[in-house]
Amino acid sequence: MRSLFLSFFLVSSFFANAQSVRLKTPWTDSVNPAAPLQEYPRPQLRRSDWQNLNGPWDYAILPKGSLPETGFAGKITVPFPVESYLSGVQKEVGPENELWYEKSFDLVLPTKGKRVLLHFGASDWETEVWVNGKGTGKHHGGYDSFSFDITPHLNAGKTQVIRVRVWDPSDSGPQPRGKQVREPKGIWYTPVTGIWQTVWLETVPESFISGIYSNTDWENGVQVFYPEVYSEKTGLEVEVLVKEGPSVSGTFKGKAGSPIPVKLNSPKAWSPDSPFLYEVLVRLFEGKKLIEEVKSYAAYRDIRMAKTQDGFQRLFLNGNPLFHYGPLDQGWWPDGLYTAPTDQALLFDIEKTKEMGFNMIRKHVKVEPARWYYHADRLGMLVWQDMPSGDMGNRWEVRPGVIREGVEKVRTSESEAIFKTEWKEIINEFKFFPSIVVWVPFNEAWGQFKTAEITRMTRELDPSRLINAASGGNFEMEGSTVVGDILDLHNYPDPVMPDPGIFGEKSIMVLGEFGGLGLPLEGHTWQQKDNWGYQSFSSADELKARYSGLIEDLAEYIPKGLAAAVYTQTTDVEIETNGLMTYDRQIIKIAVQELKKMHEKLYK
Repeated sequence: MRSLFLSFFLVSSFFANAQSVRLKTPWTDSVNPAAPLQEYPRPQLRRSDWQNLNGPWDYAILPKGSLPETGFAGKITVPFPVESYLSGVQKEVGPENELWYEKSFDLVLPTKGKRVLLHFGASDWETEVWVNGKGTGKHHGGYDSFSFDITPHLNAGKTQVIRVRVWDPSDSGPQPRGKQVREPKGIWYTPVTGIWQTVWLETVPESFISGIYSNTDWENGVQVFYPEVYSEKTGLEVEVLVKEGPSVSGTFKGKAGSPIPVKLNSPKAWSPDSPFLYEVLVRLFEGKKLIEEVKSYAAYRDIRMAKTQDGFQRLFLNGNPLFHYGPLDQGWWPDGLYTAPTDQALLFDIEKTKEMGFNMIRKHVKVEPARWYYHADRLGMLVWQDMPSGDMGNRWEVRPGVIREGVEKVRTSESEAIFKTEWKEIINEFKFFPSIVVWVPFNEAWGQFKTAEITRMTRELDPSRLINAASGGNFEMEGSTVVGDILDLHNYPDPVMPDPGIFGEKSIMVLGEFGGLGLPLEGHTWQQKDNWGYQSFSSADELKARYSGLIEDLAEYIPKGLAAAVYTQTTDVEIETNGLMTYDRQIIKIAVQELKKMHEKLYK
């Protein structure tokens, strides 16, 4: 009874203290501020011994350099950003201030030989952590997860205290920030500060499996696993069992730190039409002693560039050419900003995209929580993953014709290091997910620098995927070849393509953005007036007719060598009303089945 009363009190206090919400999604009112987003946050490496720390924390917004020694301002609901409605605060922070958090919680102390890890899914941007008053660590980055071993800092009693300080320069700094700006307008949105993904604890052995990913050796029917082990010991071994239901499809045991090649019995391929996932068990041994076992999954799938009989380079999935078509997906929410209100909401956008007949999503200058990619994996959705942009200001202009170009940014050494560090962390963390098939380091010359060097770095970090080095056409040449695998143009609203006579034999030719057809719907917009799209309409029938015409025109480019296209966009976002769905996800502007029927011709 007490826990029910506490939950009711927190919910009531949350809605009493929060400012009014501009738009509600279907999930806004189902969020429980006492315990939001309770799902296991890291599906790619699962343990049973963990504790979710989402929910009410104390917070304060203070001038930079100050300490919250006089107390905190109130409660904030983690992991929703402080600027969002669902945080219960809905206040801006700004680069002149810092955001402080504190939470007391009970923890059963680990037995001898165990460690307690504190995980943050993501926090934007500079995050410093103390546990029971002891400095634990500092992290820079807004999109990659990070962890601290807090075992030495735990109190002897059950009650523990975490304190967190976050500083975010927003668009006044050089760090990756995507679409966030202090003065939102046009295609630029509300800033996000602080913790915006799940905070959680995990108990592990002294030696433990700290990560894993795998690649497919398509020609030989082998899935190669790369387990990462944290240990002060030598001579440990890792065994990987790949399972299809109750049956073991393949197994291999090798030295910790070495690749583990698993030969599969009758391999089953993963694709958008058949998103089959193998269950995986990863076991760590010291001699014959089993130290631990974790659960994971894998997909047998191959992505590469190859020529079709017509002489054009195309995207090949599992040995066959496949046209990629999907929406530009910003991943923003009117109630949670960067953070979806629930896991069902996070899933919803992918489900609807799939039902509409798309087979790909371009995740645009944002990185999602691990569960988003897990849903893409199990639903069979190809993903083109952008690096969040930052340190903008270099020139972006149009040449005669449809090729756009810009001048590369001359960044400071600090700015370059920030970009490279976070891009490396993003690739290493998310290359686990088979749905991701293309990396996109730069978009429309936004902070683009040293394109050839960054492309080589991307290839070295992950040689198993394709690289769209410069989405939008600001490409760099090495000899007569475009850097990366893809030449990508943007054009609004009508489809275009690169000149196949110049690029068709050496690069995959892509229309990386087009469309942007706007339809503001009263009662479902971020603001009452002055909403916009690249081309706006006053009725759903007009919108559908124009969209249908774009698809007809797009289809004509495919036999000429076009290999992929990205429509802008999945949903409206703030004042942009060019989504296929409204920002609140309440209305789909063109019927799902009608969209699916239109799109079928693209895959023939």
